[in-house]
Amino acid sequence: MGPEAFLPVALIIGYLFGSIPFGLILTKLAGTQDLRSIGSGNIGATNVLRTGRKGLAAGTLLGDALKGTAAVIISGYLGGPNAAMIAGLGAFLGHLFPVWLKFRGGKGVAVYIGILIGLFWPGAIFFCLVWLATAFAFRYSSVAALVASVLTPIVLWAFGHTALAALFALLTLLLIYMHRENIRRLQAGTEGKIGAKK
Repeated sequence: MGPEAFLPVALIIGYLFGSIPFGLILTKLAGTQDLRSIGSGNIGATNVLRTGRKGLAAGTLLGDALKGTAAVIISGYLGGPNAAMIAGLGAFLGHLFPVWLKFRGGKGVAVYIGILIGLFWPGAIFFCLVWLATAFAFRYSSVAALVASVLTPIVLWAFGHTALAALFALLTLLLIYMHRENIRRLQAGTEGKIGAKK
């Protein structure tokens, strides 16, 4: 199979990796209540943290990131750089819209970082540093994610990685869409701050 013919396979590989719901799996194994019945109903690490189990939240964050990394590295090995990028897109879509969970998945921050690690690891460091600085300054996790994701494709483009910049511009648009409720709460002044008591 030639590199171009492998691209649809890479998309499927990425989607299958991305659709693994680590948050749901880990909380079920730990015997907590159904993750989809608490907080935002989201399957990501932020909602897992609402169970009060920090270890499970950290495991979810790691799993969600590494599934993006694994999809990229495996597809890149089998089909080359273009396949790696297509697998990254597939992993992101799989996380956001997993077929096993009626297409209701996470918001994409962890898998975004994981895809960056697999495709261009300095970009992942940049993302995390911006996230930390923004979170420290404003104490909103959603704002930190939005700012870091908007700046990442700009930086990739500035350093000459135009194909990666285009991919991450698309991922950023999807991430913004998944944060639409957070944006509404920010506008209304009701978004919860990091560390705030609920």
